[in-house]
Amino acid sequence: MSNPQLIAGVVFALAYILVISRVIRPVLVVLLAGIALVFTQTITLEQALQSINLNVLGIVWGTMVLAELFIASHATDYLAGQIVSRMRTVGLALVAVSAFAGFVSAFVDNVATVLIIAPVAFDIAHRLKVSPAPFLIGVAISSNLQGTATMIGDSTSIILATTADMSFLEFFWLNGRPSVFFAVEIAAVAATFLLYLLFRNMQQRIEFENQVKVLTWTPTWLLAALITSLASSSFIPGKPVYAVGLITVSFGVLGILWNATFDKLPFKLRNLDWETLLFLTGIFVLVGSLSATGIVERLAAAITAATGGSTLTAFLVLVWLSVIVSAFVDNIPYTIAMLPVAQQVAASLGVSPFLLMFGLLIGTSLGGNVTPIGASANVVAVGMLRKHGINVSFADFAKIGLPFTLVAVITASIFVWLFWS
Repeated sequence: MSNPQLIAGVVFALAYILVISRVIRPVLVVLLAGIALVFTQTITLEQALQSINLNVLGIVWGTMVLAELFIASHATDYLAGQIVSRMRTVGLALVAVSAFAGFVSAFVDNVATVLIIAPVAFDIAHRLKVSPAPFLIGVAISSNLQGTATMIGDSTSIILATTADMSFLEFFWLNGRPSVFFAVEIAAVAATFLLYLLFRNMQQRIEFENQVKVLTWTPTWLLAALITSLASSSFIPGKPVYAVGLITVSFGVLGILWNATFDKLPFKLRNLDWETLLFLTGIFVLVGSLSATGIVERLAAAITAATGGSTLTAFLVLVWLSVIVSAFVDNIPYTIAMLPVAQQVAASLGVSPFLLMFGLLIGTSLGGNVTPIGASANVVAVGMLRKHGINVSFADFAKIGLPFTLVAVITASIFVWLFWS
């Protein structure tokens, strides 16, 4: 291993450990690590800047703006209430709320989805004098699952789309085959049925009157227009690589201008999650150093050798390694680091790169559902419960999260293997 490879590997490993431990704010860790790589000349400033994916940052920022407006409009609170008011028992209400959270999460960030749906879940639990813990856990894990379904549902999906140059529609149908969306939806059906089996004994009758009033439907229409525009852009031949990011940013700006003009919602630009954008920027530089110094190639060669040239073994290793890693650590840096590895392993095996990249995405996105610290949405849900005096242990969370994850991963990975191997 050359000196630049050693430095890049050590810096990345130390940064990852510090991010996991949260002794220092993760955003400071990755930004300082990026500066250290440039300062030690492990990578050049030009390489560092080129590794930053502005398309991803643009998509994240634009959807973040529309999600904030969407939350502030109370549209989802109203829709969730409409669904729950039609359920007869607590168990059915729990499944319905979780399923609705999954639907919202396909178009809105997972954490935002938890924040949107949580008040409805707490309200139901309070009225029926039952614990809100199963509701919040169900909402969080369903959000993490369905966030993978579309290009704008989760950061990992956005990263996959830009890495593999996939359009919005290619998440549904790609190269004449069903794509990520269908793998996730089949997994969601299986996992939602499992939730029903877990909570079918909660037979308390439910009486829920929806009293939420929508302030404005404009953010809902803006989000729908963004999805339509992204889908339509798929048909534009020779569109620039930054087109998707530009479209999403434009809709974010349009939402800000609309709200500033009509002053409909309590939205402030400074309240956006700017820290996540800076964190992503630093991660891109860190992972860029792994590619620039040749570590990605070495890791891909090691995985290929370890699997003995078996495509099935390589697929299963990437899926379940991703599940295990993502159960305990942030899946964003892992995804950014491992997608190039998956591409190179696929090239060495002579198979479609989408087979291994889809497997990787499924493992990283769903593995976080095993533990309360495996995904940001889980951390937020458990934190909200803690504020209400309810402590959720690892075991309590895993009782729901582990079987949910196993069913979803097995179902989705079988689907991907059947259509992409």
